[in-house]
Amino acid sequence: MTETARRAFIAAMVFTAVVVTALALWKLRLLIVLLFFAFTVAAAMRPSVEALQRRRVPRGVGILLHYAVLAAGVALLLWTVVPRAVTQIQDALGDAESEPGFKGDVLTWLNNGLERLPQGRDLFDPALQLTVLGFEIALAIFFVFASAAYWIFERDDAVRLVTSLVPRTHRKTVSNTWDLIDLKLGAYVRGQLLLIVLVATVLSVAFAAIGLPFWLLIATFAGVVEIVPVIGPFVAGALAVAVGFTESVEVGIAAGLIVLVVRLIEDYFVIPHVLGDAVGLSPLVVIISVAATAILFGELAVLLAIPLAAVLATLFEVVVLERNPAEQEVPTVLFPAQDAETRG
Repeated sequence: MTETARRAFIAAMVFTAVVVTALALWKLRLLIVLLFFAFTVAAAMRPSVEALQRRRVPRGVGILLHYAVLAAGVALLLWTVVPRAVTQIQDALGDAESEPGFKGDVLTWLNNGLERLPQGRDLFDPALQLTVLGFEIALAIFFVFASAAYWIFERDDAVRLVTSLVPRTHRKTVSNTWDLIDLKLGAYVRGQLLLIVLVATVLSVAFAAIGLPFWLLIATFAGVVEIVPVIGPFVAGALAVAVGFTESVEVGIAAGLIVLVVRLIEDYFVIPHVLGDAVGLSPLVVIISVAATAILFGELAVLLAIPLAAVLATLFEVVVLERNPAEQEVPTVLFPAQDAETRG
């Protein structure tokens, strides 16, 4: 009876600990999402930071250079795109004010939203109030980039700590799996950034050529939503076609054909050469990942749906299918995979 009671007590304690841990993790899911976002950003920067370090640039300076380039890109976007987009919509709104209905309502909504965005000159105004992003969003952004910077410094120590906790026979596998995941995440992020710039540039030129209203706004939007799997490109294409039809049937059809051609070129030529097999996920897995991530963590976490699915898929291949991570192809985007030299 004593032994049975002891086992029942231990089982109850283990069950309680599991439930409490699960509830705690669920309550901290926002923090977990932000940390995963930070690790993904760090994975994208690490190859270039290490390349600068080999040229005697300290890692801290290299990280600051990356953040400075990112800030300059955002400032350039706000400086060039937002004012012109506001002008485009205000000009069209003046023509549509005499046409009450759906078109006027949509243009008014877009105009009000764009006017609330910070202009490029506001980035250098010390009196700028965080009325758009809000204090919590600004704090989350700071947390992500600060955590990414610290993770670049402390990643190797974390890998050594984790591998020291597993049996010696599995340490190399754990280390190689970690490196493979890191390489996949970094390649995916860098590839997505290239796609954003490429899609926005190509669509801007094409939309302007056919006379699509708000061509700069729509093309920029189409580039940015490339980071939202499946849904983003579909929404951008539908928006371009809808806006084109407000001008004429010919413009609407032309906008649809442009979006279709760009998407086909992207799927069959650009992505295989830019991203390659960076994540190795089928379209069905991507759709399921997007839906599951949105349900569990909210709409914002959709941005991390593919990276999260890539991590789980890699772990499944190594743990369940028992594939050697050192033998898997290492994805490279912009920078060679330095970890490949030490894997195996």
